[in-house]
Amino acid sequence: MEITNVTEYEAIAKEKLPKMVYDYYASGAEDQWTLKENRNAFSRILFRPRILIDVSKIDMSTTVLGFKISMPIMIAPTAMQKMAHPEGEYATARAASAAGTIMTLSSWATSSVEEVASTGPGIRFFQLYVYKDRNVVAQLVRRAEKAGFKAIALTVDTPRLGRREADIKNRFTLPPFLTLKNFEGLDLGKMDKADDSGLASYVAGQIDRTLSWQDVKWLQTITKLPILVKGVLTAEDTRIAIQSGAAGIIVSNHGARQLDYVPATIVALEEVVKAARGEVPVFLDGGVRRGTDVFKALALGASGIFVNWKASGVLFGSRG
Repeated sequence: MEITNVTEYEAIAKEKLPKMVYDYYASGAEDQWTLKENRNAFSRILFRPRILIDVSKIDMSTTVLGFKISMPIMIAPTAMQKMAHPEGEYATARAASAAGTIMTLSSWATSSVEEVASTGPGIRFFQLYVYKDRNVVAQLVRRAEKAGFKAIALTVDTPRLGRREADIKNRFTLPPFLTLKNFEGLDLGKMDKADDSGLASYVAGQIDRTLSWQDVKWLQTITKLPILVKGVLTAEDTRIAIQSGAAGIIVSNHGARQLDYVPATIVALEEVVKAARGEVPVFLDGGVRRGTDVFKALALGASGIFVNWKASGVLFGSRG
């Protein structure tokens, strides 16, 4: 089968992956309204094209947090990539480097920060979940810093895991031959089977539900890396994020996997961009499938977008 666009990978993924794994990658929360809306909202935005402009020389390169990249398209954090392919995060790291863009490694990767760094040069960010044990968090941030990661993408929309009904039905858990590599030496790398979703039980036991804006400030006391706040959808939170010292904002609804019936990210983008007032860059993830989607996000004020294949069931290359 000849692949002509990203969406066509979804059918291949469904055919090749075990049902539990495919459903984990493909599903959203509850009624999955926001999952559909992430795509549908893009289709409601139309172009107003101008003509007779010289387009013989095109330069898509841009700068993100001072780093020059080949295009305003970066790799969003994706948990447990080795469920999809044995190379997992290694392949994603090499592909991002070859493409001249940024990869964001998930806290819940099946390869550690050190292993990903060992794949060779590249600009990499680290996505962070805040655990109840802050020593674990501090240690992880220090390891990412030491491994050459250039920024922290702090996920702020997951004090509890969204109700992902496909995972509940499948009794989702990490396959026994895999671990959450960043936590392997801390006895936090395994995911126990549960009566519903093993991941939901893991999050309930480990992730800090008291997470607040004070923690954004606390992070700045333990690292010099710039902090991107990932999971902002409103003007109010945009202003607080900037006041709390965020170096940038990622407009994200967690691939529609957390709270259902929140706006599509492309709908929320304009409000966030206006509230940011140019003080920090604003990025977007969720629902992006084509170059036209990227262009729409840039036209509405995004400084760049992150592509993430989990919430669509799409498998490009090797996608939290």
